[in-house]
Amino acid sequence: MTTRLTHDGPLIIGGGLAGLSAALEAAPAKVLVVSPAPLLQSASSAWAQGGVAAALSATDAPALHLKDTEAAGAGLVDHHAAEVLTDDGRATVEWLASLGAPFDREADGGFSVSREAAHSMARVARVGGDGAGRAILSALVASVRAAAHVTVWEDGRLRGLLQDATGRVVGALIERHDTDLVEVVASVVVLATGGAGGLYGATTTPAALLGESLALAYKAGAEVLDPEFMQFHPTAIDVGLDPMPLATEALRGEGARLIDKDGVFILGPADDADLAPRDVVARAVHRARAEGRGAFLDATRAIGDHFPKEFPAVFASCMAAGVDPRVTPIPVAPAAHYYMGGITADPDGRTTLPGLFAVGECAATGVHGANRLASNSLLEAAAFGRRTGRSAATEAAAGGEPVTAAGPVAHMSPEALLELRQGLSRDAGVIRDATGLTRLLALIGRLEDEQGEALPLVTARLIAEAALARHESRGGHFRSDYPLTKHKAEHTRVRLTAAGVVTLAAE
Repeated sequence: MTTRLTHDGPLIIGGGLAGLSAALEAAPAKVLVVSPAPLLQSASSAWAQGGVAAALSATDAPALHLKDTEAAGAGLVDHHAAEVLTDDGRATVEWLASLGAPFDREADGGFSVSREAAHSMARVARVGGDGAGRAILSALVASVRAAAHVTVWEDGRLRGLLQDATGRVVGALIERHDTDLVEVVASVVVLATGGAGGLYGATTTPAALLGESLALAYKAGAEVLDPEFMQFHPTAIDVGLDPMPLATEALRGEGARLIDKDGVFILGPADDADLAPRDVVARAVHRARAEGRGAFLDATRAIGDHFPKEFPAVFASCMAAGVDPRVTPIPVAPAAHYYMGGITADPDGRTTLPGLFAVGECAATGVHGANRLASNSLLEAAAFGRRTGRSAATEAAAGGEPVTAAGPVAHMSPEALLELRQGLSRDAGVIRDATGLTRLLALIGRLEDEQGEALPLVTARLIAEAALARHESRGGHFRSDYPLTKHKAEHTRVRLTAAGVVTLAAE
């Protein structure tokens, strides 16, 4: 049964840090937040361990944070967006703290900060060592539940975008209770649905994150930016779980080292060798495993007996798998961790499609470029979430009567989805080449014939085609058949034209 509801205000799809930040800042506009599961249960924000990167110490500055962000992004960082982000750093952390986020503090009351890979100094505000994501999101959930202007549906899945005759987005098709369809007509739609890490067989993100909102936005005519760029975290805990538990980068910031089965340093003996950018570390770990040497994160000396107190989440994950990290190196492997591509959006969440906003991991604002700087993602979710909420609240409803629900309605079988996930990890993973990507596209084509044009297949095709077309190695995208980086950094921009033709062009 399909019913229609008219909502006078922003409709926000997603209950993670980006979506809830937008909801709070949209006040006094009436906001409807739609989440597929109870808040805190389905958002990758809650899984984040590292913290929030910001210039918080007396020796740091937003300009230095900006410099590190651009250096990590391998030429594809949008300077303006990254400048807005880093300038908003301290204010964002203070806002989160004002809502009750219990950041670790120094004796003088200042924020305690740690160093993570590719940062030139310590600037990551943490909570309880490795519990930042859940603690921060818990504070926002409490604030949202207390906010009179916010209504939350905790049983709704996005199934389509409603558009008027001009193509403007005027609402969304939401499935509730696994059966009922509701056409929610709204002044604007804000997508805050997370990334696409669940498309990979080896992932640290919730398995439900399949890039479906990106596929819907693309099918509706929105531009997609750099879909080939997935960041692989080098130290997912390799104990046979799906998703894979994460061993936070902060462990290496505290001196933990990556070694092979013989105790040899995987990235070399230099003290800061393991704090190279994530793409460099991920490839080194991948190669060590491919060569049969294995890969382990040794924190026995750097952390040792302090593990339960300093990194309780990692400690619990290890102990549950029968690994005591106080005395035994942790087996690790690279895994899909953060999607740097996404729906093209500016710092205020505006996409190329009227009436549609996007924020958080489903959006590509350009702040991460080809390789996200550690702990910039929680900062982006909160900082740009706040900006998006304010912008969406002031957007005047100018749409007409809904005439379409954009996007395919096919659903994949569990067996087909598993085959797709295994294919992406194998052929569009840490190291890629034309042979593997061509094989992956053939797999996607066969699954399309069998399953229909299901949303995960749309996003998977965007990733594979863009990866095949980028004849270079840059950041998180490494081609063994094109190992060099081109002198000029160019974006991939993909858009479905009115004629039904995909344009794939470098900027």
